[in-house]
Amino acid sequence: MAGCPDCQARLKVHKTQSKTIYTLHLGGFTAQETLLQCKSCEKKTIYAAEELRLLAPPGSRFGYDVMVFVGKALFMRHRRAEEILDELQWQNVRISTSEIGYLGKKFVVYLALAHRESAPRLRQAMREKGGYILHLDGTCEGRGPMLMSSLDSISDIVLGNVKVPSEKAEEIIPFLEEIKRRYGVPLAAVHDMGAGILAAVKKVFAGVPDFICHFHFLRDLGKDLLEKDYDEIRKRLRQHEITEKLRYRARQMKAVIDQQPDPLDSFYRSLQTNSVSTDNADRFPLLCAYSLIQWALEGKTQGEGYGFPFDRPHVEFAKRLLVVYEQLEPIKGVPLRGQFSASMPLLKLSCELEKVGADAQLRQMLAAIDLKIQVFDQLRRAMRIAEKDKTAGLNSGSEQTAMGPVQKAVRKFRHKVTSRSDYHSNSGWKKMIAQIDKYWDKLFADPIAVETANGRLRIQPQRTNNIMERFFRDIRRAARRKSGHNSISRFLQSMIAQTPLVRNLGNPAYLKVLLNGHANLEDCFAHIDIDVVRQEMDASQQSFETVPRKIRELIAVPAFPAVLSRLFRKTA
Repeated sequence: MAGCPDCQARLKVHKTQSKTIYTLHLGGFTAQETLLQCKSCEKKTIYAAEELRLLAPPGSRFGYDVMVFVGKALFMRHRRAEEILDELQWQNVRISTSEIGYLGKKFVVYLALAHRESAPRLRQAMREKGGYILHLDGTCEGRGPMLMSSLDSISDIVLGNVKVPSEKAEEIIPFLEEIKRRYGVPLAAVHDMGAGILAAVKKVFAGVPDFICHFHFLRDLGKDLLEKDYDEIRKRLRQHEITEKLRYRARQMKAVIDQQPDPLDSFYRSLQTNSVSTDNADRFPLLCAYSLIQWALEGKTQGEGYGFPFDRPHVEFAKRLLVVYEQLEPIKGVPLRGQFSASMPLLKLSCELEKVGADAQLRQMLAAIDLKIQVFDQLRRAMRIAEKDKTAGLNSGSEQTAMGPVQKAVRKFRHKVTSRSDYHSNSGWKKMIAQIDKYWDKLFADPIAVETANGRLRIQPQRTNNIMERFFRDIRRAARRKSGHNSISRFLQSMIAQTPLVRNLGNPAYLKVLLNGHANLEDCFAHIDIDVVRQEMDASQQSFETVPRKIRELIAVPAFPAVLSRLFRKTA
């Protein structure tokens, strides 16, 4: 740059400085930078070297390519900081794990700013496809903030994200108003049955077709119907401490089996041929007992990937325990080759299961929940969502389905339930039907006719929000892999709200709109105002206040102010 952009006066040398920078293609190098200044203008603006500015952000030791590499490694490949450090060392980039964490946040901020600048182009791209269908959902854990995300199911683009302290309408409305300002009014909205989301959507998108996710609807209805009975069964099993007892027995048996593994092959052949081999017959009862324990414990892992109430592993576990107990009764005392001692493993297993097998109340609980499960599974089949014996998992409902037959099947189901002889005396049935009636108009969406440059289109809204459920599941898996902890509350607390935008980078159509002629993300980021980046980085450090656990326990007492007042007066 030879002249001032404002007054065209010749620029003077302000100062010369050395700067060490790390990039992927050059590794570490020291650059000599000459800063220029216009002495004629009142602004006295200082100009940095353009070539260096395109390599790395002002004030940073790491190039844009290193930042993009770190961001993609953290959020797309789900690598831990230590793994990324090792990868960068091979490219002669010296960096610490704390700097990797900082660059990851910086990457998200740059991406969020580029996403914001591309909003008019994204809006036009979605308009060319007929518009957008807004899917809304939130995830939270513990008492931390809720991460709420919005996604267009037509273009499969994450539109925006926000952290809110709760799922109340007043917290969600500003977020929806920002979505509306950037992308216009959606063709329809799909979300769960949360009162806050329902009220916020109604206020911001008045008159827009508004639908309840079938998966969420069934899940919430199933929880209302089954959860109390299910919890009682789980508590009953816990009282028997049967899981711990069986695992203890299994460990003992496995130690014996490992000492002489050959009888296992003989046992396997016996089960395959339905005949007991005389070879190693003395180990047969032990292997029977061990395999029965494992079969029973396997019940705790049964399910098709939908989660409760679609999957009920504790019910399956309890039923398997009773089956094993009943099958043991006629054989536990049978002598093997005239020796009662040989059948001791089966006898001991039967003794462990005796209290469970004799628990009449547990059997009554299972009978009661079985009746409700049968009805609930009938509704699953009617709605063609998370159907029993299917393996679609959270992909259930993503296929195109005509609403007419589904609506007809649900109406038939409703009639069948209300015609039951115990309907009027059963609060569970009545509450279920009341929920169906309440949300009937929001469950069945007809195709939406829209005009586009290519003519008239009919767009069918997806009838589930599982696109969001899969999205949040991926976030949880990534967080757990990086932290090693099952709980992700701390991760949600510290992550930048716009982190889910990284998902869009796997969408070629989105990437083309985002780059807008730039060669790559590095080039795109290099043209974003550094002052705006710094403001956003400062804002991203702000987080919701975390109330200490002991304080939360105190304020949970309704009479807390009176208790505190009395204590204060006593102390004074």
